[in-house]
Amino acid sequence: MSKLTKVVVPGRFSYANLFEPKSINGSDPKYSVSLIIPKSDKKTISNIQKAIEEAKKEGISKFGGKIPANLKTPLRDGDIDRPDDAAYANSYFINANSKDAPQIVDSRIEPIMERSEVYSGCYGKVSINFYAFNINGNRGIAAGLGNVQKLRDGESLGGRSRAEDDFEIEDDDDFMS
Repeated sequence: MSKLTKVVVPGRFSYANLFEPKSINGSDPKYSVSLIIPKSDKKTISNIQKAIEEAKKEGISKFGGKIPANLKTPLRDGDIDRPDDAAYANSYFINANSKDAPQIVDSRIEPIMERSEVYSGCYGKVSINFYAFNINGNRGIAAGLGNVQKLRDGESLGGRSRAEDDFEIEDDDDFMS
């Protein structure tokens, strides 16, 4: 991994499997997140594109000495790939994963231990390392999940509400009377 292929990307978390690895279609279990990035964040998009280009150069030996024209890349357009999902409208997204658990911290870089604190819909930053792969003729650039920093809450994308949003503090021990 070079410094040129690593980017810290701000965005909104979706499909967040950050505390426990999940197997998809029988594959090895991995920690993962889909990071939604507004198309208006030109600086971040540019940094991602530069890192992907660098990963192509670093991985050229995996592609037999030249970069294929049909190389799969991890930066995807939400308007094209997820047209029916409002959370992905006018945004790009990257699916990043890792076999290793990410460190998950808050805005003060303090570890977050409570799983319910980090969920699909909250906002933060993810460190991502882009790297080349060539597996059974399937060639491209992948996004390796690094560490995660939660910066603020957002509306849950899973349709699930938080307990603190559903209930008020009850002072009366005899609430059923």
